[in-house]
Amino acid sequence: MEQIIVGRKKELAQIDQYYNSGKAEFIAVYGRRRVGKTYLIRQHFKNQFAFDMTGVMEGSKSEQMTAFHTALKTYGYKGKKNQNWIDAFFALRQLLESKIEPGKRCVIFIDELPCLDTQKAGFVNALGHFWNNWANWQSEIMLIVCGSATSWMVRNVIDNHGGLHDRITHEMHLHPFTLGETEEFFANSGFVWNRLSIIQAYMAIGGVPYYMSQFEKTDSPATGLDRLFFSGNAELKKEYRRLFSSLFKNPQPYLEIISLLAKHPKGLTREEISTKLGTSNNGKLGEMLTDLVYCDFLRKYNVRDKKVKANSAIYQLVDFYTIFYNTFASKNIVEEHFWTRNVNTPEITAWYGLAFERICKAHIPQIKAALGIASVSTEFYTWKTNQVENGAQIDIVIDRADNTINLCEVKYCEDLYSLDKEEYLKIQNRINAFKEITGTRSSIIPTMITTFGMKNGMYSDQIIAKIDMDALFE
Repeated sequence: MEQIIVGRKKELAQIDQYYNSGKAEFIAVYGRRRVGKTYLIRQHFKNQFAFDMTGVMEGSKSEQMTAFHTALKTYGYKGKKNQNWIDAFFALRQLLESKIEPGKRCVIFIDELPCLDTQKAGFVNALGHFWNNWANWQSEIMLIVCGSATSWMVRNVIDNHGGLHDRITHEMHLHPFTLGETEEFFANSGFVWNRLSIIQAYMAIGGVPYYMSQFEKTDSPATGLDRLFFSGNAELKKEYRRLFSSLFKNPQPYLEIISLLAKHPKGLTREEISTKLGTSNNGKLGEMLTDLVYCDFLRKYNVRDKKVKANSAIYQLVDFYTIFYNTFASKNIVEEHFWTRNVNTPEITAWYGLAFERICKAHIPQIKAALGIASVSTEFYTWKTNQVENGAQIDIVIDRADNTINLCEVKYCEDLYSLDKEEYLKIQNRINAFKEITGTRSSIIPTMITTFGMKNGMYSDQIIAKIDMDALFE
């Protein structure tokens, strides 16, 4: 049965645009492991390449050279195996010169590019020489390089300061699926889940296509999570170490940062991370945090608050899979049906609330569209203060460039949400505290984001803006 590409409409349109540009193209595709980079390129081009090869995970220089030479032979090269990358890319040039036809695209695909860059192999310099000295001058050439080690791709290819400086014609950062794309994925896979079920699965695995493919049509979200995280051979529990080992040569310090931020869901500053880990607040820590942002594990943001120090950006763990793993699966729970048996407990119910808030933060463009402010420049963040009695916290602040702020309360409920007097007064107190402490002069719009909407009533009528989960699927 022919496989189809779900979602990725923007990326597919971009690839077609680059394909038809009439000039040499050098495209870097990157994103976290399992997000569907290789699938997108191979399915779109139906494996019709002039040359393609895949780097060997954790392979030596000799193994990488052998893989490259084997790929050359597959496409018709008759020469001997080369011992260095300069010669290997010259062999690729010779192969392609025999294939290039005027006016016809010649697509080259090199997957898992970071694997080829073994120590002192000179791979990046050789790639730069191949592009600068020949491929860049061939209008038929379309070179696509791909890699899961996102930070390597950014530092060594996209932001390279050597031979590849400013040579990438386009970069494509492939992110996990949105809820809308996730719904399309499950529908195309024959699932009959409703939107609440899709949200419950998304809370644990996010929009990573490979993780989604591990669910079975007979699963409910709860039974699927039991099998994938808590059974004796739990596939997504084993995935955790593999994930970070595939991204970083020394994954342990990254795992320590992730583990720390999993315990602080609202995020920490770089200084706080340094203090809690007992490490120096130096350039190395900054690089690791940047790496984790590149890989879609962390979000970095600033809070607009007159009483918050400058340069105190917050780093927040936003990857659904790593949060779920660190919250539950990492605790070595031996109960095979842990999730289904505990799904209605206060602990899981509280977690659902926090996870739904994370989903909303991952779908700010959809929320903005529902509010009618899609074109307005905004920043968003969580706001918290201890400067008032009993403290105050606002789930999502959408700070708009049009001198308006949406203060959003997020409520997960498996029915219509009923806003009573007590909760309404709490919302008013939070709004007053926000105005007083931030000193904002912007107009404030109270906003409620719920799963199924709100019951009509005296207090719900006082909320100006209301959004339900259907808006998140747009």
